[in-house]
Amino acid sequence: MTKTYIFLLSFFLLMNCASKEEEIYTPIPYRLEIPQIFADKLIAPIIPTNNPLTEEGVALGKKLFFDKILSADETKSCASCHNPKSAFSDNQQFSLGIDGEFGFRNAMPLFNLAWNFDDRFNWDGSAFGLENQAFEPVSNPIELHANWKNIAKKMQNHPEYPNLFLRAFGTATIDSTLITKAITQFERTLISGNSKFDQFLLGNETLTPEEENGFNVFMDEAKGDCFHCHGSNNNPLWTDNQFHNNGLDSNFTDVGLSKITGDPADNGKFKSPSLRNLAFTAPYMHDGRFATLEEVINHYSEGLKPSATIDPLMKKIDKGGVHLSTKDKTDLKAFLLSLTDLEFVNNTAFQE
Repeated sequence: MTKTYIFLLSFFLLMNCASKEEEIYTPIPYRLEIPQIFADKLIAPIIPTNNPLTEEGVALGKKLFFDKILSADETKSCASCHNPKSAFSDNQQFSLGIDGEFGFRNAMPLFNLAWNFDDRFNWDGSAFGLENQAFEPVSNPIELHANWKNIAKKMQNHPEYPNLFLRAFGTATIDSTLITKAITQFERTLISGNSKFDQFLLGNETLTPEEENGFNVFMDEAKGDCFHCHGSNNNPLWTDNQFHNNGLDSNFTDVGLSKITGDPADNGKFKSPSLRNLAFTAPYMHDGRFATLEEVINHYSEGLKPSATIDPLMKKIDKGGVHLSTKDKTDLKAFLLSLTDLEFVNNTAFQE
């Protein structure tokens, strides 16, 4: 009798465990929509093996990106400084934190992040890996100024979030690691690859004579000589994702990459931003000092300032710049604006 009881008890326990295993939800893999121009010219995007994209993870990340619960006083979200209509940048020179303090660098736009093959983020490369980049603003005293444990506790007591995390990650226990994993899943879906120039490269569009000359100026080492840092028809990211001293200053109040590496040879070096969507991402440079594209072009044309760490690619530093003609400046701007992706900034999948 005892043996029969033990057998039945074991049977029901095993059946109960099997039933619970069957109840475990399996997230649906998310399929990235990779533009044809990227598929043709770039290697596959970087997706960490410990944070694969899923439908549930991306949806949760999107909800978190727009949720002000991530700030200490629930007044700001990630989207407060990375506006989808501004190609996920901030049109203020410096972003305003919850305590009324301004940062000291312009908010970088967010797109094509999965193709940052060196996996170094921020103007100064201070974050290695996108998950680490997403972690810092929440606790930053100038930005969202929150305590991660408090944020996790608020979400744990939220009517929706525990179940959303359970479906996305298989656990209803919320912590900062899972929060940042979800946010970065959403961020990796922010892909911009459908500008007029992309369509031109695919044979579906024709450039104006001004845009065509502007591209030639961009590529000409005797004129604009822009392609070394900012991509080309063969690098549709329109950035090398590297760090350069591009002659903004002779003396540095912000040393950039050097603060991270500790190497004085890196003084004044900042990441080359993508030239996509410049119509939406003003002001420009790491400190937002230039309000217009004309100012940016004028800087490279006749505003370069020498310093000990000036990039060798600034070949005409001794002349103060490349000295473009008025027409070449105008046409260069026309080309740069042909990198505008209207579909990206109007994509409802990327908006609240």
